[in-house]
Amino acid sequence: MTDLQIAVTLVVFAGVILAIAFNLLDMTLAALLGVSVMLLFGVFTRKEFLNASQTAGGPISLLFGGMVVARTLVPTGLFDRVGDLFLRATGGSGKRFLLGLIVLVAPLCAFLPNATTVILLAPIIIRVSKALEVDYIGPMVLTAIISNSAGMLTLVGDPATFLVGSSIGMTFGQYLQKVSLGGLLAVLVLVPLLPWVMRDVWRVKRTLPVELPLKPLERPFFCVLALLVLIVMILLFLFGESLPFQLVPPSVAIIGAALALLTIYYVKVEPVDKVLQDVDWKTLLFLTCLFLMVEAFTRTGLLLSLSRNLYAWFGSNLLLVALAMLAGVGAVSSVLANIPVVAAMVLVVKGYLVAAEIVPELALGPAFLDWPASTLPVFVAMMFAGTLGGNATLIGASANVVSAGICASHGKPISFVTFARYGIPLTLCQLSVSAVYVLALQWFIGK
Repeated sequence: MTDLQIAVTLVVFAGVILAIAFNLLDMTLAALLGVSVMLLFGVFTRKEFLNASQTAGGPISLLFGGMVVARTLVPTGLFDRVGDLFLRATGGSGKRFLLGLIVLVAPLCAFLPNATTVILLAPIIIRVSKALEVDYIGPMVLTAIISNSAGMLTLVGDPATFLVGSSIGMTFGQYLQKVSLGGLLAVLVLVPLLPWVMRDVWRVKRTLPVELPLKPLERPFFCVLALLVLIVMILLFLFGESLPFQLVPPSVAIIGAALALLTIYYVKVEPVDKVLQDVDWKTLLFLTCLFLMVEAFTRTGLLLSLSRNLYAWFGSNLLLVALAMLAGVGAVSSVLANIPVVAAMVLVVKGYLVAAEIVPELALGPAFLDWPASTLPVFVAMMFAGTLGGNATLIGASANVVSAGICASHGKPISFVTFARYGIPLTLCQLSVSAVYVLALQWFIGK
């Protein structure tokens, strides 16, 4: 890469981020223009495109598969039914409403894409907010934050988490054993903070009608089939890697999408084209563009320099590196989409471990899986930072952007400052709990 190409890459990268942060351009358009400028200056070669495609393939497949499976549930009427039950469960209490959001959102986001879950549940949340006569901006922001946090519950809950886990060969079962508890703590820490961060909603008490009607399922048979597809996908997530043909999570997501579309086609509820049109292609394109930009940024050599600096600053103290990753990646992920950030930092950490002679240079390749147990806290810290850091600001995660878009379509846009007012304090508390978990994991490994 020439000096001119390095300069173009840095300027374009910074320009795209600033354009998104200050709402100067649509985020997908900004990323697409950034990639286009890099192409014009010959920043990318065929090899870079292939490298970026290989990195992006797994997370994008997970998102796509989850979106299709979730979209298949829409015509069942299941979410309308859940909305009626949820409103009943609140009993007119804002406190029960906010706590119920955690119970409603977290299990779904352990297996489905966060942005898709927000899209599916938004009508329920807005409806209940109006019934309780509260502003739905706060609950919608909380929904995005819960969805991002619940992504830590399983290996496939968030593409950034999967990206780190797959880079070190971590299986779904291993993740449940070593990381899921930390994800659960990140979700539960929100509970004691709700009366402070969302006090206006927390204190609400309304009188609801004595008899709230329950809307019946529109297509019970189709609902059963759609739920069976979801169950099959979850079971394959859990046990697919132990099968003789070893189904990895992205493959499972594609299989789930195929089964969901087959169900739609067989029952003839709606055309397959309609389902595919409703996939959030804009988010998928945005993330793909960011992967390309991160690949170009990697070629500038700045990430390699950062790897060497990590070794110069911390030596072989992996605990300090883990905590530095937690703080640094968490901060960067608050203003950049977490998936490409994590993709870049995985390369940085691997370069550091090679520089510290903890692993051989072979570890820089994708086939290396012989990672020492002592390196696990560093990678787990990246998972927490990449996933939870996105909770801080409006542009930190795709679920945040989707939540803001839904509110804007209902006449109440969420500003960058408004989201940060909720997101920053919650994120700081979550990262603090994550730091304690990383310390405990380090202690347990060294015991």
